[in-house]
Amino acid sequence: MAKYVELTSENFEATIAEGVTMVDFWAPWCGPCRMIAPIIEELAEDFDGKATICKVNTDEQQEVSVKYGIRSIPAILFFKDGEMVDQMVGAASKDAFAEKINSILA
Repeated sequence: MAKYVELTSENFEATIAEGVTMVDFWAPWCGPCRMIAPIIEELAEDFDGKATICKVNTDEQQEVSVKYGIRSIPAILFFKDGEMVDQMVGAASKDAFAEKINSILA
């Protein structure tokens, strides 16, 4: 069973360096973040071996959040080989996230 990767300032760069990575910037007090949490877990399972699905707790990892200019959450950033290629702000459907990942994988 695949699980999403918890990112910190220590492992962020190494994790996004290769392949396609989706990063969910969230916080425990954020309602929409809690709403999409099960979707993030399903995506980690669905894209196991194809893309890396990650989460960053913005309360605990403020320097990563500042580096990527996160002002509102949930903010979902998409990386390919270390480069940010797309982003989404706010809650969205599983299909919307999956479509975005698939378009980057293509």
